[in-house]
Amino acid sequence: MPKLHPVVAEVTARIVERSKATRADYLRRMDAAGTSGVGRAKLSCANWAHAFAGAPVKDKLNAMSGTQPNVGVVTAYNDMLSAHQPFERFPQIIRDAVREVNATAQVAGGVPAMCDGVTQGRPGMDLSLFSRDVIAMSTAVALTHDAFDAAVCLGVCDKIVPGLFMGSLAFGHLPVVFAPAGPMPSGIPNFEKARVRAEYAQGKVDRATLLESEIGSYHSPGTCTFYGTANSNQMMMELGGLHLPSTAFVHPETGLRDALTAAAAKRAVELARTGQGRMADVITEKSIVNMIVALLATGGSTNHAIHLVAMARAAGVLIDWTDMDQLSSVTPLLARVYPNGSADVNAFQAAGGVAFVARELARAGNIHSDVVTIMGEGIHHYFQEPMLIDGALVWKDGVAESLDTDILRPASDPFDREGGLRLVQGDLGRAVIKVSAVKPENRIVEAPAAVFETQEDALQAFKDGKLDRDVVVVLRFQGPRANGMPELHSLSPALSVLQDKGFKVAFVTDGRMSGASGKTPAAIHISPEALAGGPLAHVRDGDIIRLDAEAGVLTTIGVPDLAARPAAARSPAHAAGAAWGYGRELFGAFRQAVGAAESGASICFAAPTVAAGEADAPPDPNFVDRTVDA
Repeated sequence: MPKLHPVVAEVTARIVERSKATRADYLRRMDAAGTSGVGRAKLSCANWAHAFAGAPVKDKLNAMSGTQPNVGVVTAYNDMLSAHQPFERFPQIIRDAVREVNATAQVAGGVPAMCDGVTQGRPGMDLSLFSRDVIAMSTAVALTHDAFDAAVCLGVCDKIVPGLFMGSLAFGHLPVVFAPAGPMPSGIPNFEKARVRAEYAQGKVDRATLLESEIGSYHSPGTCTFYGTANSNQMMMELGGLHLPSTAFVHPETGLRDALTAAAAKRAVELARTGQGRMADVITEKSIVNMIVALLATGGSTNHAIHLVAMARAAGVLIDWTDMDQLSSVTPLLARVYPNGSADVNAFQAAGGVAFVARELARAGNIHSDVVTIMGEGIHHYFQEPMLIDGALVWKDGVAESLDTDILRPASDPFDREGGLRLVQGDLGRAVIKVSAVKPENRIVEAPAAVFETQEDALQAFKDGKLDRDVVVVLRFQGPRANGMPELHSLSPALSVLQDKGFKVAFVTDGRMSGASGKTPAAIHISPEALAGGPLAHVRDGDIIRLDAEAGVLTTIGVPDLAARPAAARSPAHAAGAAWGYGRELFGAFRQAVGAAESGASICFAAPTVAAGEADAPPDPNFVDRTVDA
């Protein structure tokens, strides 16, 4: 393989140095857990009997032998999420598969899995990001029975895979295999869906027309086919070495998918028997860098500017947005998948898919080839694709050349010489922007601010025609401590309409945007957030804001001392609305304890890492402790 790109080597070395203490502590804990023996040897006879009381006789006999591996399955199944509906039948596939190799498997536990597509623009979206940490904790609860020699995680979508990943790393002394469900078949073209949404936002079509379009897009079991957070998850799990190769984008209801699920279970058993491929050795500084680069090379979701920080931290690896920005500057953009192009993930897979991307990045020196994966040493395992021949699962080399260069290109001739994510910073703080879907002529905006504190207020101003001008829409008090940092994707159609009218438009927020967003330049995840004393609290209507994605600038123009102004406060109605109703009252402790966006916006770490120049946020002044003595 060619020599590693010097910037990739430099960033990796910096991450290794920064993470020395936390990584050493993590590995010490995993080594201690591993040397304490296999789960069944530590459990008393009563404990072990409880673990298998409901199992079939054959499984009980295997368990009683004390010599065969037991695989714990952690599942995010529910049948409201199209991507997770197929998981209903996966546990039985896994049980049957491991019995063929004289092992056992049990569903260790389930984790919640909410659908952002259902909660967009609704109060439930305030729990979306927090659900990731709940999933991590739920994974820990499932595996803490300590009766397992390996784990298989079943999850696909936005917060689910990061949560499973974080929770599993607490059991990194075990091998852990992730088994996805795959995307639904293609529906109506994505640009047709976007067109109807824009027309609905302008009142040109009715709700029935919009619903017909949406049902044409989201129509069967499987992941949504655009390249948002869910499908970005799958790309990263493969380049991180936790999937079987090229399993991400195989349709759910196929013989190949079932064969891959069975093979994943058998691989977990094999790793348990050989003592290889423990998750702590798979997920390292190098594999984290590979995951970042894979995300950047394919124009993946901005949500991972938050998730990846928390995911890495769970392995004792400390990364920040500067690392991502510098890697992006040298990562070739190899894919154009909606919203960064017109194709969906099915077309991406047909053009060459993950195997093509992995090989191109390795040959260009953009990723580390010398990593440990669940397949063994080396990233080269992920240059292969699975297929069924006479009912048998076999592997073949992926395509040598892209089958559609409008969707997928080699590193020698990329769509762009840099990746899809950039850091912007200035007197408004630090933020990220996804530029891969933003046309170059729209990447620099300097215009007056229109300041809001709720999506509803911003959308009403759009409907009233008050935003029909060059404008920077500022939406603040949307950070993790304010209201759980909801996605603000409901604003995307309105912003796109304004841009299409010829106005210079940008969006600036301490909240998040969906992984499906991208057409309008958006500086998001601003850190520190407004509620934590961030500069966004000092911005006023009419202030000139410059967002320059090319130069990495996010600043006010002509405001001599932004910090000297009095900070705006949330309206009482907004503060109360963010704290109560739709289950939000149960998450007050999360809002109090959550770290900053650039620290991963997590409550799972006792001492969250803090970005340079950013102080720990003060407690939420609007929080009221309503607990009573029992």
